[in-house]
Amino acid sequence: MPRQVDHEGRRRLIAEAVCRLADESGLEGVTLRDVAGRAGVSMGAVQRCFGTKEEMLLFTLGQIGGRIGERVRERLVRSPAQSAASALGHAATEVALLRGEHRAEARVWLAFVAQAVVSAPLAETLRENYAALEAMFARLLAEAADARPRPVPLDPRQEARTLLALADGLTTHVLVGHLTPQAAQELLHAHLARLWEREGGAGAGADHVGGL
Repeated sequence: MPRQVDHEGRRRLIAEAVCRLADESGLEGVTLRDVAGRAGVSMGAVQRCFGTKEEMLLFTLGQIGGRIGERVRERLVRSPAQSAASALGHAATEVALLRGEHRAEARVWLAFVAQAVVSAPLAETLRENYAALEAMFARLLAEAADARPRPVPLDPRQEARTLLALADGLTTHVLVGHLTPQAAQELLHAHLARLWEREGGAGAGADHVGGL
C-alpha cells in the first residue's frame, strides 16, 4: 500500500530549510536543489510541493509572519488583566524581534524584506502582514488612550504606523550592530512613554513596554 505523504507537513519542512539557508547567506543564492538537500527530500518532492521558487518563498514568508503574529497574540492573552498600554508595549517588542532567541528569525525576515523590493508578490504579502499589525497597534493605542485618567489626544492609525516603522527599523539597527537590544528596547520604551505624557502626567508611560 503506498505510503501516505503529509503534504502540508512537507511544505513546512521545506519552508524551515529555506529559513536556515536564508539565515546563513540570504535569499539570493537559495536554489531548489539547496533547499531539497537541506530539507532531506528529493528535488521532485520540492517541485511537487511548490510549482516555482517564488511560490516556495511566498509560503515561507507566510510561515514567518504567522509565527510572529502568533507570538504577539500569545503575549496579549497571557495576562488578560494587563492594560492596553502594557499589551501594546509587549506586542511592539515581539514585532521588533529584539530577543536573543529571535535573532535568526530577524535575519531571515530582513532577507525577505530585501527580496520583496524586487518581487511584487512578496511585497504584497509583506503589505498584508504590516496592515494586520498596524490595525492591531491602532486598536491597542485607541484603547490605551481612552483608558487614561484624562483621554490622550492622538490619531491611533497614524501612531500605529509610526510605531510599526520604529519597531521594524529597530530590528535592522540591532542586526547590523548600530544598537544593542537593550538600547533598542529603551528607545521603544521612551517612544511609548512620550505618547502617554501628552496628558501632562510625569513619568506616565514608565511601565508600558515589555522587557527583554
